[in-house]
Amino acid sequence: MLKKLLIANRGEIAVRVIRTAKALGYRTVAVYSEADAQAMHTELADEAVCIGPAQVAASYLNADAILDAARKTGADCIHPGYGFLSENAGFANACKDAGIVFVGPPASAIELMGSKRRSKIAMQKAGVPVVPGYEGDNAGDDELIAAAADIGYPLMIKASAGGGGRGMRLVNDKSELADSIKRARSESKQAFGDDELILEKAVIEPRHVEIQVFADRHGNAVYLGERDCSVQRRHQKVVEEAPSPFVTPELRAAMGDAAVKAALACNYEGAGTVEFLVDKDRNFYFLEMNTRLQVEHPVTELITGQDLVAWQLTVAEGLPLPLAQNDIELNGHAIEVRLYAEDPSNGFTPQTGPLHIFQPAEAEGLRFDTGVRSGDEVTPHYDPMLAKVIAWGENRNEARRRLIRALEDTTVFGVTTNRYFLSRIIADSSFGAGEATTAFLQQAFSEDPSLQPAKPQIRQLALAACVLAHGANGQEAWSNAPATNTPMKLDIGDEIVELLVQSSGNSLSCRLGDEQHAMVISSIQDGILCTIDNGIRQRCQYHRDGDSLYLQAFGESWSVTDLTHQPAAGANGAGSGRIQASMDGAIIDVLVEAGQTVRQGETLVILEAMKMEHPVKADGDGIIAQVLASKGDQVKRQQLLVEISRTTE
Repeated sequence: MLKKLLIANRGEIAVRVIRTAKALGYRTVAVYSEADAQAMHTELADEAVCIGPAQVAASYLNADAILDAARKTGADCIHPGYGFLSENAGFANACKDAGIVFVGPPASAIELMGSKRRSKIAMQKAGVPVVPGYEGDNAGDDELIAAAADIGYPLMIKASAGGGGRGMRLVNDKSELADSIKRARSESKQAFGDDELILEKAVIEPRHVEIQVFADRHGNAVYLGERDCSVQRRHQKVVEEAPSPFVTPELRAAMGDAAVKAALACNYEGAGTVEFLVDKDRNFYFLEMNTRLQVEHPVTELITGQDLVAWQLTVAEGLPLPLAQNDIELNGHAIEVRLYAEDPSNGFTPQTGPLHIFQPAEAEGLRFDTGVRSGDEVTPHYDPMLAKVIAWGENRNEARRRLIRALEDTTVFGVTTNRYFLSRIIADSSFGAGEATTAFLQQAFSEDPSLQPAKPQIRQLALAACVLAHGANGQEAWSNAPATNTPMKLDIGDEIVELLVQSSGNSLSCRLGDEQHAMVISSIQDGILCTIDNGIRQRCQYHRDGDSLYLQAFGESWSVTDLTHQPAAGANGAGSGRIQASMDGAIIDVLVEAGQTVRQGETLVILEAMKMEHPVKADGDGIIAQVLASKGDQVKRQQLLVEISRTTE
């Protein structure tokens, strides 16, 4: 009988595993980096051990430190979560050698399925359909270029050791191939320490459908339905749902059978996910097998009523699977989105900073998996996911409606998020009709300012004026002083607006140009503003941090900066020619030199952060005045990288 579980991870997945383990009677141990000393998972576990500094290589990827923490605390089993060491065969073997149960598959299965090349060969032998391509032993540039001519275009370059879209490139014709191979190798080396590549014929606008499998050491294997993960951006999943609106019962059975064959072919144990591409004619092809618990496992839990972490622990103890295939039933529909601290209107750049307020919505059919709370800091060290927001309904439309409301009612004050972008996806008519393929986001949404909510209008600005004019405690709202006209200057993003505010007692009128809006303040205290607007009582949540004011009402959120009492000052804005790092990271390539003429949007520098490449682009036409970044440099957010002179010849 296993008694004490160490969770070799952080964030929401560590919190999620700890909660199930505690419910089953396990003692729990968290490991944490110096940056996570006050993190939720650190405080939730029964015991916690610091394993190193913030850098993942020195902490969450430090297998020796994690095993030492297990020995110190007497943990007899380790759950790796996802990411980090979860698919590291060496770590699984090290646990075994230390006499500690690894809550996952055997190292041999991890090693086989961790190679796209070897796993594809194994699946062909097992009779699982695969995408035509090249997965030969010799995968040098010349061999790949020669193989591409036989495969034809378009084709996909993939990192053999990869996942999450890293080291992956779509190549439409021969002219793009050599550079795409170079970039894919570089990104694969950065992310996985391995630059081996394979080629596959591109399946145009497919569905990405995956099957959840489970196997035990007694030879039993089952599948628990499918998840549709077709809504992706840059090959990374954005929305996941179960069941798929495209999959028929017959297709589910065929894919489930193939997934079980894949698991049995590698003597699998525990939770795994077999991913397939499905074309418009419902032909399916093996893509890869993830030998861990998936980020999106909650949708499967909600439609099956099963706790997959509990299943993992059952299998790890050597017990048979809890259910046979015929006992597994699917009920209702579940949809999950990943709420990130990122700016969709600026190339989805990860955001860092304080979470002044983080308050998930609460309602029937909602589930939030998160590892952050109000007052936490989003740092550049780790993935910027704040939460997984999951909604269940009796049918797909009920789940959609609940999820949209959950996104609207969740409060995030501090960092910019992709919340509005996510709600637009779920509300989109094509998504609603179940028509989304992997090309959906590229076709339906473009990376422009429309990905963010519209700028606050007079109604929202009037609410901001209420808070700014009457203060956080609302005392001035009940003053008997005569009406006064007060100018107010607000920064609402990339625009400064000047309001004329007339306040008398609990009444406020706000004028912006020819527009005017009036309301009555019912109460204002403890971050809640209640107003009566055109006879309708409304509630607005707010948080003030210095001159910054965050507000949320009507299912929308917005922020303003009060410049009323600030002296006028120049600032380097868009088009300033001062090109800065968008986040902390490492410079992996510099593509320009002093004296070179560049055009707006041209890539100047490639920055690596959070295991992804981020192009840093020119904000206007000009001539490179100086380059302050060099390949290999470690840079901080807003550090100056390049200066562009606007004087062109």
